[in-house]
Amino acid sequence: MNARHIDDRPDEGYTPGTTHAAWGAGNPRLRITRDDDRFEFRLDADEVRIGSADGAELRLPDTEPLHATITHDDRDEYVLQLHAPGEMNSSSGTDATHPGENSETLRTGARFALGPWTLVFAREEYADHGRPYGGRQGGEYSDQPLQPPRPDYADDAAAAQSDSTDET
Repeated sequence: MNARHIDDRPDEGYTPGTTHAAWGAGNPRLRITRDDDRFEFRLDADEVRIGSADGAELRLPDTEPLHATITHDDRDEYVLQLHAPGEMNSSSGTDATHPGENSETLRTGARFALGPWTLVFAREEYADHGRPYGGRQGGEYSDQPLQPPRPDYADDAAAAQSDSTDET
C-alpha cells in the first residue's frame, strides 16, 4: 500500500476550494438566551440595532436603548460594535479589522453578552469566511492552498439595499 502525503499531490490542474458564497448566504442569525428564554433572530438587514429602544430592530429588555449594532459590511462579514458595556470574544474588545473600536468580526460560535442576555452568532459553514474553511485554524494538516480572492460583493450589496428600500 502506497501512502501519499497530502502535500505530495500534483499542483498542476489543482483548483483550490473557496468559502465564497453569495452575498448574505448561510442563514446568518443570532441565538439568544436569558434564563429560560431562547429564540433566534435572523440577520437579514445590513444594519441591526440591538437594545431596549422602540426603534431597535432587535429589542431586548434590560439593555441600554442602543446597546450594540451589527453591520453587514462590504466584505460580506457581520461586525459587532458595542455602544454600552458588554462581553465579547476578544479580550481587548477590538479586532485587527476595526482597530480602536469596541468591535469584532463575528464568526460562527462567537458569543457576546449584553446585560442579562447571551447572544451567539451562527452562519452555515460554507458561507463563514474564516480561514481557510469555516474559520478552522490551521487548515488540513500542513496544506494551506491559497484561495482565490473574494468576489466583489458591491453589486450584490447594492441590489440587496435596493430591494430593502423598495419594500419600505
